Amino acid sequence: MNTTSTHFVPPRRFEIYETTLSQVSMWEESFKNNGGIYAPNSIIIPTNGKPDSLSEDTSHGTPHKFDQEASTSRHPDKTQRRLAQNREAARKSRLRKKAYVQQLETSRLKLIHLEQELDRARQQGFYEGNRVDTNALGFSDKMSSAFEMEYGHWVEEQNRQISELRTVLHGQVSDVELRLLVDNAMKHYFQLFRMKSAAAKIDVFYIMSGMWKTSAERFFLWIGGFRPSELLKVLLPHFDPLMDQQVLDVCNLRQSCQQAEDAVSQGMEKLQHTLAESVAAGNLGEGSYIPQIACAMERLEALVSFVNQADHLRHETLQQMHRILTTRQAARGLLALGEYFQRLRDLSSSWATRQREPT
Repeated sequence: MNTTSTHFVPPRRFEIYETTLSQVSMWEESFKNNGGIYAPNSIIIPTNGKPDSLSEDTSHGTPHKFDQEASTSRHPDKTQRRLAQNREAARKSRLRKKAYVQQLETSRLKLIHLEQELDRARQQGFYEGNRVDTNALGFSDKMSSAFEMEYGHWVEEQNRQISELRTVLHGQVSDVELRLLVDNAMKHYFQLFRMKSAAAKIDVFYIMSGMWKTSAERFFLWIGGFRPSELLKVLLPHFDPLMDQQVLDVCNLRQSCQQAEDAVSQGMEKLQHTLAESVAAGNLGEGSYIPQIACAMERLEALVSFVNQADHLRHETLQQMHRILTTRQAARGLLALGEYFQRLRDLSSSWATRQREPT
């Protein structure tokens, strides 16, 4: 057994890695003959020795590995920072892409909603057969229906206040009671401005078009309501008698209103210009215009602010008139203002009835 084993492991060099197949079979046969429980000393590798071939391979391959590890570990902080920056840039890029896709999808859904409303408006026409044209486009949207119902209650309350002011002004009432009625009438107009502001955030075109008003009121419409300077011109004769200072203050107020109206109107013209450019951007006729619609939607957000600015001007005009006039003059002015809108609504009703008469 010892003689056979000496063919496999020379005393100084271990060439076990170069053994041939026949030598391996001889060693296996010898191992079987001994029952697999005896290991000759000549094939046991000493623990304190190293094969020459293994030492040669180590001398050639290991330094390269050590150099690579040294190069990567020379600036570990810089490498980690670079990796972190790359991960952060990739994350931001994914977020931008996701936001852009969501924006396009939202714009597409809004465009589909607008197209559906236009189709419904074309089918229903400009007039409802069984009612006054306060719902000229016949929007079935829940917001417009709710706003029209709320506005209808507002008009009923205004008619009640007008009747009460008319009765009080023709009778005997103290200034305290009259001031209370004036304050309630002013707050009633302010409530309308709040209603319009909330509705404009949902559908600004509906408020801008004035479809919740009658046709005669829409004829004088300016950005969803009355023009303050023109209304002062109509109401001025009903404030008499006025002191000289009051006349001067009312004229200055009207001039200030005209300047503010011009500024808001110029802003609206610029918005229309930029909106037209946004919609017409790119090549018309291609059939793909989602980016243009998305850009136009962003610009339309400014339209809500114009409605709020116009109502703020109306609010301030009423406040200034309340400061300039006495309590009784303010009551007569509010009575004249309310009856003026009543006459416009009655004119619309009469005109609509006239159109249905056979010719």
